[in-house]
Amino acid sequence: MALGSFFSKLKQGLSRSTQKLSESIGAVFTRRKLDEDALAELEDLLIAADLGTAVAARVIASFRRSRFGKEVTDQEIRQALAEEIADILRPAARPLAIDPTLKPHVVLVVGVNGTGKTTTIGKLAQQYREQSLRPMLVAGDTFRAAAVEQLQVWGQRTDATVVTAPPNSDAAGLAFDGLTRARAEGADVLLIDTAGRLHNKAALMEELRKIIRVLRKQDPAAPHSVLLVLDATTGQNALQQVNVFKEMVDVTGLVVTKLDGSARGGIVVALAEEFGLPVHAVGVGEQAGDLRPFDPDEFARGLVGT
Repeated sequence: MALGSFFSKLKQGLSRSTQKLSESIGAVFTRRKLDEDALAELEDLLIAADLGTAVAARVIASFRRSRFGKEVTDQEIRQALAEEIADILRPAARPLAIDPTLKPHVVLVVGVNGTGKTTTIGKLAQQYREQSLRPMLVAGDTFRAAAVEQLQVWGQRTDATVVTAPPNSDAAGLAFDGLTRARAEGADVLLIDTAGRLHNKAALMEELRKIIRVLRKQDPAAPHSVLLVLDATTGQNALQQVNVFKEMVDVTGLVVTKLDGSARGGIVVALAEEFGLPVHAVGVGEQAGDLRPFDPDEFARGLVGT
């Protein structure tokens, strides 16, 4: 997919978030002096738009320094807000770089079931294939037949080997086999799917830690990346998921999916501010090209409707 059409999809995806925020700002600031009452209202709006309390506090502090007591229009507020959001997003907007010297670069993909982990792995595999890299996939969510089948479809589509095991097999043993095979076959990147059953957190934590222990028997530095996949439609719940998974594993980066179906695009900003982790890509649809690194300025403008 051309970059232009990705951005138009992203803008379209953010339109529900934009509309909510724009209408609220328009209602509060047609032309108004930026006093304490106005700032308090603006802070409430930002929190309601899923930008989170930390982002809201940072934006309000900046407005208090630069514009307090001045008359402002809704357009000026949106413009200033876009600049502030872009500043927050810039350090986070970092694509996942595959290290060609690792052979394979091992990427462990984690997240709650239903966030789009398996689809994200398939899309990444297709993108790596287009970059002339050789991906290999491990169907590590052995409890969900649908996840294994989904990965096999992506494997066929991307001409990538998918390493599988019988239902309910040990995921760590499968990951070990996957790494053995990836090294033997000269794969550039090994993408490992995992279960995401949070209702039994202790069991999931033990499974993920076991996968990592077993991988390290072959490569002490593996996994080289741990991607946490989050669903934008869950809003503030995504922050809680980051905390939970950071307890279990050393998360190195985030992928935020389903921005096209959500009025909660602000969550990407809240995640960037709160955790300082790279947001490697955002997803706006079903196709492989619908998962891309994002441009912080473009995203900020799209979010506030400037």
